[in-house]
This record gives sequence, C-alpha cells and structure tokens, in this order.
Amino acid sequence: MPKNSAIVLIACPDRKGLVNTITNFISKHNGNIIDLEQHVDQLEKMFFMRIEWDLTGFNIDTDKIHQQFNKEVAKNMKMQWSLHFSEQPVSMAIFVSKYSHCLFDILARYQSKEWGFKIPLVISNHPDLKQAVTPLGIEFHCIPVNKNNKQQAEAQQLELLKKHNIDTIVLARYMQILSNDLIQHFENKIINIHHSFLPAFPGAKPYHSAYERGVKIIGASSHYVTTKLDAGPIIAQDVEPIRHTDTIEDLVRKGQDIEKIVLSKAIWAHINFKSLVYKNRTIVFE
Repeated sequence: MPKNSAIVLIACPDRKGLVNTITNFISKHNGNIIDLEQHVDQLEKMFFMRIEWDLTGFNIDTDKIHQQFNKEVAKNMKMQWSLHFSEQPVSMAIFVSKYSHCLFDILARYQSKEWGFKIPLVISNHPDLKQAVTPLGIEFHCIPVNKNNKQQAEAQQLELLKKHNIDTIVLARYMQILSNDLIQHFENKIINIHHSFLPAFPGAKPYHSAYERGVKIIGASSHYVTTKLDAGPIIAQDVEPIRHTDTIEDLVRKGQDIEKIVLSKAIWAHINFKSLVYKNRTIVFE
C-alpha cells in the first residue's frame, strides 16, 4: 500500500539514550513508528539509525519537520542526518553506453512500477539504445564524449540534470570516467556497477583474462562513485560459481546476469533511503 511517511537516516557518536530521544520526538508529536533499525560500530564508537514513521496525524507540518527535528534532537546530539519522504520519489538519470543488459533491467522495473522512482532522462555517449528508451516517454540524449570535448560534454550533461531536477545518477555500464567536478555535484548519489575482476583483470576483455586464469567465481560490485576510481563505498556485491566447462561466452552471460541483480539491489537500497555512507563504507539497512 502507498505510504505517507518520513524517513530519517542518522550517524552520530554513540551515547546512552539516543534511541529513547529519537523515538520520544516522534511519539510526542503523534507519529507512529513503522520501521526502525539501528547499529553501533564498536570500533568507531558510532551510532547509526534508520527510522520511518507514518505522517498521518503527525502534528508538525512536513516543511517544518527538518527544522524541528534539528532543534529538538539532532543539534544536541551532534548528528549527521538526512530527512526523506516516501511520497517524494527519487528522480533518476541513467547514463549508458552500448551495453544494454543493466538498462533493460531497470526499464523493465520502471515499466512494471515495481519501484517508486522517476526516470526523466537517459544520457548516452552512443545513439544505439535510443529506441529502447523513447517509446517509454523517457528523454534520450546522445552526447558523444572524447578526450577533446569532455568538459563541454559534461557541461551539457549537468545542464540536463539540473533541468530535470535529477537527484540520483545510475551508471548502467557507462564506459566513461566522470570528472571530479561532476562527481562533486552528486556526492553519494552516483551509483556504478562493474564486474568483480578489478583490479586483477582490467582492460577491455576481462572475461577472456579470467577464463585464461581459470577463475572459479565471478561477481559484481555496485558502489557510490567518488573521485578515486572504482574505490567508492560499496552498496551491494554478489558472486556466481564458475565451472571448468564454462566457456568465455558463459562467463560473459553469468557476469551480465549478476551485474543486473547487484545493481538492482543497490538502486533499491538507495531509492528507499536504506543506505547510509560513513567514511568510505556503507551501512545498508534491511
């Protein structure tokens, strides 16, 4: 059923009474808690929480919850925190090149309304996948990128992202390295997917290299993009066993399947505000 709820993600130094203070704020203002998960990192002495409550009957106006929560709770507890609303779906842009498997999986979930999110546009450096996108009423923009026009291309991309009020970017096998400037515009809001062979088997043909080494597992990692290449906080990972009978084509097929699954898990966590970044790690709530 559709929810009208508020979600708060919290990271702060651990101390006694945190859960009581947070839940009392919600109870005092006539809110009903519908989900709560918390974790204490004993090594870092840090407290993490995701809490969601029903806004039906809540006696603080939606546009004033941030101010009131900060005043009554967050400021005194030295919290890093963010507020989200279930009725305000994430607006997502997809960046893609020529590989279609991740894009098709996302579009299928979009069509089926499996996920509550918006896709106003798809941006690509090649025209190949336009016909898969435009029949769904999604804008497709082909912006070629090369070493001579990268700055200009990213300026066009940023203009489109701003025009469509995009708050999340998914790199669905977008075969370009983003500049630091673009990344900093979307801190912890760019999700990437890649095979798990990095850094052992880099280059254009990692599956061939892996096959030659006789690997016994294949996997994928999805992470937030940072200015350090492929080293951002990991959101989701998984692996698939490989047998000696598997061909290079089998490795590619299994690799693409697991990339779709892992990317979907990462997107699901992000659009439901279940992932929280602290330093270079994520806390992913159930």
